[in-house]
Amino acid sequence: MLKLRYRNKPNAWPGFVDLFSNLVIILIFLLIVFVFLWTTTSVFNKSTGARAVADLKQINAEQAQTIEQMVADEREANYLLTRARDELLGLEQNNAELNNELVAIDTSIEDLVTAYENKIQELQQEMAGMQETVDKLNVQIAQVKLDKEKTAELEQERKKLQDEMTAQRAALQDQLAKLQAALDAAEEKSRKQEIQYVEMSTRLNRALADKIAELNDVAKYQSEFYKGIKLALGERTTIHDDGDRFIVNSDILFPSGSYKLSAEGKKQLHLIANVIKDMEDKIPTNINWIIRVDGHTDNEMVIPGTANYKNNTELSFLRAAAVARELTNAGVAKRRLVPSGFGDMYPVALGNDKASLQKNRRIELQLTNP
Repeated sequence: MLKLRYRNKPNAWPGFVDLFSNLVIILIFLLIVFVFLWTTTSVFNKSTGARAVADLKQINAEQAQTIEQMVADEREANYLLTRARDELLGLEQNNAELNNELVAIDTSIEDLVTAYENKIQELQQEMAGMQETVDKLNVQIAQVKLDKEKTAELEQERKKLQDEMTAQRAALQDQLAKLQAALDAAEEKSRKQEIQYVEMSTRLNRALADKIAELNDVAKYQSEFYKGIKLALGERTTIHDDGDRFIVNSDILFPSGSYKLSAEGKKQLHLIANVIKDMEDKIPTNINWIIRVDGHTDNEMVIPGTANYKNNTELSFLRAAAVARELTNAGVAKRRLVPSGFGDMYPVALGNDKASLQKNRRIELQLTNP
């Protein structure tokens, strides 16, 4: 904000006039003293007394004239000084009035400056709002330009897609024509295949009927087979039947982690082999049957570095193969035995305790069709 300040300076002129008057009076006094001393000294000088008196009178006259002139000058000076003082007082009064006017002008100027600054702030705010509007308009203009460019691109893309759709429509019509031709051919082929299907269905129904009859014939001998094994092995807690399967615990056949049969295991398998050979004599030759030898293990991991097998599946197959091989050595026809290994995929007990793990280590024998 613009600020104006006027200060009232002290007027030194009246003091100067008083000082000048005092100096003139002191000078006249000093001249009188000097003349008196000089006159006294000259009068008492005998050799020059008369001439001195004459000179003194002349000097006294000149000094008196000078003094008169000085007094006149002093009166004139006092008059001038009085007028000057009066003029100074008038000037001081005018100066006070002028100061009041200046204060009023300063106040008015300050008000004008404040109003001007407020106006400038309003204009700046309006300019800021106008600049923001201009920026928004520029953004809108840029967006409009971008939309026009995008519209042109979309129009080109639309034309391109239209051309592609036209080409695809033509290609689709060609494909439809080809498909119609293929459909007509397929209908003709289907009609011929339907005749063949009826013939094959008739033959399949006959085969299924024969297979069911064969299964029924095998089922007749399953219970006799399991009964014969029970009689051969006696009552053992580690050997039992389960539906259409006969289960032998692996612990009586193999040492832990091994697929080599123990002496007791070979003895048990020889008893089972005698039952199978009896079944070969009892089951008619027109019935096709086999003995499935399925090996199963627990879920404990194989010890790393074990020779000849890497996991439980391989161990279970090696054990099933060893059982099938020993039954063959005991006189069972090799074509009647089919070994397979399932590892720990089909447990009969879900626990991880010692008893559950022992139940899952097993060899299953099943009389069935191939």
